[in-house]
Amino acid sequence: MATSATFTTTGIISQLKLTRHSIQPLSNVTGRTSRKLVVRTSSLKTPISAKQAEKNAMQYRKLGDSDLVISEITLGTMTFGEQNTEKESHEILSYAFENGINILDSSEAYPIPMKKETQGKTDLYIASWLKSQPRDKVIIATKVSGYSEQSSFLRDNAKVLRVDAANIKESVEKSLKRLNTDYIDLLQIHWPDRYVALFGEYMYDYSKWRPSVPIVEQLRAFKELIDEGKVRYIGVSNETSYGVMEFVHAAEVEGLPKIVSIQNSYSLLVRCRFEVDLVEVCHPKNCNIGLLAYSPLGGGSLTGKYLDINSEAARKGRLNLFPGYMERYNTSLAREATIKYIEMAKKHGLTPVQLALGFVRDRPFMTSSIIGATSVEQLKEDIDAFFTAERPLPQEVMADVEDIFKRYRDPTIF
Repeated sequence: MATSATFTTTGIISQLKLTRHSIQPLSNVTGRTSRKLVVRTSSLKTPISAKQAEKNAMQYRKLGDSDLVISEITLGTMTFGEQNTEKESHEILSYAFENGINILDSSEAYPIPMKKETQGKTDLYIASWLKSQPRDKVIIATKVSGYSEQSSFLRDNAKVLRVDAANIKESVEKSLKRLNTDYIDLLQIHWPDRYVALFGEYMYDYSKWRPSVPIVEQLRAFKELIDEGKVRYIGVSNETSYGVMEFVHAAEVEGLPKIVSIQNSYSLLVRCRFEVDLVEVCHPKNCNIGLLAYSPLGGGSLTGKYLDINSEAARKGRLNLFPGYMERYNTSLAREATIKYIEMAKKHGLTPVQLALGFVRDRPFMTSSIIGATSVEQLKEDIDAFFTAERPLPQEVMADVEDIFKRYRDPTIF
């Protein structure tokens, strides 16, 4: 099987100090084209070594078995149309792609929280921005919804959403129309058709098993869309080791498209679900499935902004704006663990964001961290933290991370 590859944006930059965002893409890496660099002369300051520049450069990695070469940061867009206006969304998108990000992640269900009144706005905002961009320089990842009895408004005539041929085709056709594009680079199943423990539910409930759409049927529907040129690659999300293995096995036996990615939650507060066995399944020497990690900041909780519930940042945060949303980060030992991580970050001269994003960034099984923001300022802070944190994080920092982890293993479940 193919192994993962890493690329950086560095080149002829020795003896020049560039501000973090002075390296701009002339041609983003998408797996189809190469990347060049242009230097803003207004950003030139004091000398810096080429080694330092390389250390802080955006890296690009091959996504599973695909020919997509994606940035190590993926732009999350689920706030577009709910917490962000169209203008704000465009500003965030432009800043991200001007600073080396080449992939965005959307969904037919966005924005979040899911509502019939706002559904699809995220894609529409992306589409209006995309009009001014070279399409082949923007990697679009989106998602088809899994089984749902509450979200039938996503379909024209359905009482229950399923991941069957009819639902998949309708989802893709509508996504293409909203995005105003001819193809989707990466189509993911947002959550499985079968029962799995989801969104804060930790243990599998034996009694909730239900019949599901055969995985072979799902893959055949995806194959039709790939053959028609409407989808390039497929992936899964909120998936288990069993699910990944079944998708890979069915593709191999039936000669159908293989999934190339998995989008699961992963952070200092949510590790076990991936590290226990998915890391082995997804290993490049085994199934070679690229991890796109969502919520690397634990829904924003790892920034520490929710520790003071009366702060302006907390009041504006989605955990307070939408009661009940991701409450596992507020009503569990996660708060206690967050305090420990923030204290530890301070001890090592790191900000909470540097520690949280640096940790996820450095995991050997990580392909890309999905980072969302409700303002350019917030996105800038996250990108800066991602690159100013020493790469890799020092051994003494990681030792302290593991000490805290031993006391708080996935604290959001308790």
